[in-house]
Amino acid sequence: MFMHGGASQQWSAVCQNVYGDDECGANFLTTGAWSEAAFNDAKKFGKAHEITDRKKHNYRNVDDPSSWNVNTEGSTRFFHYCDNETVQGFEFNEFPHDVKPEGQLMVCDMSSNIATKAIDWSKYDIVYAGAQKNLGPAGVCVVIVHNKILDAKKLSKTTPITNDWQTFRKAANMFHNTPACFPIYMLGLNVEYMLEQGGLPTYQALAEKRSSLLYDYIDSTEGYYVAAVDKKYRSRVNIPFRIREDEALEKKFIAEAAKEGLQELAGHRSVGGMRASLYNAMPLEGVEALVAFMKRFKEANP
Repeated sequence: MFMHGGASQQWSAVCQNVYGDDECGANFLTTGAWSEAAFNDAKKFGKAHEITDRKKHNYRNVDDPSSWNVNTEGSTRFFHYCDNETVQGFEFNEFPHDVKPEGQLMVCDMSSNIATKAIDWSKYDIVYAGAQKNLGPAGVCVVIVHNKILDAKKLSKTTPITNDWQTFRKAANMFHNTPACFPIYMLGLNVEYMLEQGGLPTYQALAEKRSSLLYDYIDSTEGYYVAAVDKKYRSRVNIPFRIREDEALEKKFIAEAAKEGLQELAGHRSVGGMRASLYNAMPLEGVEALVAFMKRFKEANP
């Protein structure tokens, strides 16, 4: 389904379409800003259970899955996580699906890394993704829902019609309200182009090549540039990094990079530093130019 409201609207839509009017809850794995926001929004609709200490590792690592405090109560309807955190640069390259209790739905926010790797759909019941990172323009959210969920008809009576998955399924090509037609059209054109380029294998290989090029250089600088996320969870699409925790030097880096056409490298305001976002549209040459600039900046600012 192509729905309004971006991924943020689906935080409430998931609860409304899965809980119905029952007193329910869900497990939430919080590994960054977006999974934390989903967790906080879910508190409005039921018992949101956080399975790890979100502050313990400052979103740079996560406790071993064997230690996660997962709620197994029958009223706990789903297990939610975010596959890639854009702000913190935290990604699950291989999520441990066996942590999800039997009978709970697996729900995942894939907004920032969808179409960068193959997905084993047998592992998921609900996947939602804002289109604006890798698929198309902002204004539409791709929502993929297993038919068994829609057939269960658990919709809450207070659900706004724009959050009603069952209405969207019944509507087919006759939507209840006018969808964001242009972003959907452009998404279709972009997906056609991506398929012409070789599809997922091509974009997965590019994601790995781009990120490895940048991480390898950062790691080679002996602490001048630092990517703090544990290597096991380093994102292939969002790479935050710092320069010796020196904010003045980082501001200089961002300003001088912009003059060379390397734009939007400032990190999110909540974490500071720099962040290189390597979505599908970023050519390898862009990363090569960034690394070349980083080398020159390091030499000029020892």
